[in-house]
Amino acid sequence: MNYIQITKENIDKEHICCAMSGKQSLVKKEWLKQQFDEGLVFYRSAERGKCFIEYIPAENAWVPIEADGYLYINCLWVSGSMKGHGYSTDLLNKCICDAKTQSKKGICILCADGRKREFLADPKFLAHKGFLLADTSDCGITLQYLPLMVDAKPPKFKDCAKHPKTDGEGFVLYYSDQCPFTYYWVPRVEETAKEYNILLKTIHITTKEAAQNVPAPVTTYALFRDGEFVTQGIQSDKKFLKLAGIKK
Repeated sequence: MNYIQITKENIDKEHICCAMSGKQSLVKKEWLKQQFDEGLVFYRSAERGKCFIEYIPAENAWVPIEADGYLYINCLWVSGSMKGHGYSTDLLNKCICDAKTQSKKGICILCADGRKREFLADPKFLAHKGFLLADTSDCGITLQYLPLMVDAKPPKFKDCAKHPKTDGEGFVLYYSDQCPFTYYWVPRVEETAKEYNILLKTIHITTKEAAQNVPAPVTTYALFRDGEFVTQGIQSDKKFLKLAGIKK
């Protein structure tokens, strides 16, 4: 498989794998353009499909972690017909090679055991590649890391991510433009909440500084209810109603 690196120079004409068409794609591309200036690297398969990796210096990652000197993988996604051909290993090796070239301490990524969960990697695959457990959030999301230096200090969650919590009653949703699906679904959930008189507060994360202080490990989408973390999975209007206990 050949791979293409998406850059500021070619992003307007290239497909970015995860994006929906139209405005959703443009919003995600604009977010990526800002991150390229922060050191983000994006590789995708030359063949069209969901096969790509995004990574960035951890100091600039939109997650509340302490991981100076590491590269942080935003997303490593291979699905559909692309699975089972070793492409995940290819993409991960590109990140490892870059980390070594830049004399980084290592690589880190968010994971979760069990059924595949959005924005979270498979810890079994990563353990096979030498990744170790660095830290665990109260909500079960883990921070895994691959040390590339003998004395590399493991990264860790900030307290706000290690102990996810918000104030107030009802639903609170933090989200960013890192995933194009938030642009599509968040307004629909807002409309649904208003229609059914469900208390919902949405917080659009638009800066790195804000993202690094969100009270949850995942900042692309983090939904709370009555102060407790519920899910990082993007909710459709129907899923949200079910979560709220309303039958439509």
